[in-house]
Amino acid sequence: MKKVTTSVLLKMKQEKQKISVLTAYDASFAKLFDQAGIDVLLIGDSLGMVLRGEDSTLPVTVDNIAYHTQSVKNGTERALVVADMPFMSYATPAQAYENAAKLMAAGAQMVKLEGGEWLLETIEGLVTRGIPVCGHLGLTPQSVNVFGGFKVQGRDQQKAQKMIADAQQLEQAGIQMLVLECVPNGLAEQITNAVSIPVIGIGAGPETDGQVLVMHDMFGISANYMPKFSKNYLAETGDIRSAVAKFIEEVQNGQFPDEAHSFVD
Repeated sequence: MKKVTTSVLLKMKQEKQKISVLTAYDASFAKLFDQAGIDVLLIGDSLGMVLRGEDSTLPVTVDNIAYHTQSVKNGTERALVVADMPFMSYATPAQAYENAAKLMAAGAQMVKLEGGEWLLETIEGLVTRGIPVCGHLGLTPQSVNVFGGFKVQGRDQQKAQKMIADAQQLEQAGIQMLVLECVPNGLAEQITNAVSIPVIGIGAGPETDGQVLVMHDMFGISANYMPKFSKNYLAETGDIRSAVAKFIEEVQNGQFPDEAHSFVD
């Protein structure tokens, strides 16, 4: 079983092989997803909403993420393990270095940060210190109060151009992967083509290099609401393992997401 690394993911983009990503929070589901062939496991700050029933990701702490990261790593042999940096854990470069080190020690192989241009110094510092970084643009849930809710981002031309520029600057600063959330299909395609690193979409249409879903959304059991971009694979298959296999298959062959699970321009 070939281990997934950042180099493997880059090669997948270059060869136009779609990348499949799911969130995971414990060893048992991590093992199930890993054995099914998932490429990346993300310990998301989404745990605040789907595990604890919060109405946002903001209450999640570094210790919360570290605990679940260790659990996921213990159940994983093949997939790349990525951990979210929670709200205000990277407000300064020094904070970011200290907290990212905790997550790497817990078993993460990459950390994910939300934001654009203001993060460039932090990203450069993390990469210099040997910590791989995944960026996150579009709807960044930690900024939900600034956005005024969970809304599609980048619909007007000025904001779209800013997002493209941010993606390119983040790549130059050293990120090795980028998540785009709740972005119109056409803009997501432009960003995917504007950078050489893998771009993973969630509500960003079919033209990104891969797709990520929150596992609870994929199983239709989220404590809150089901986003438009999510698909209940458990309802379609009636079996957890079959649901995971179908998600991976539909990502790989380009069936997911379709128009019903995207935001058209």
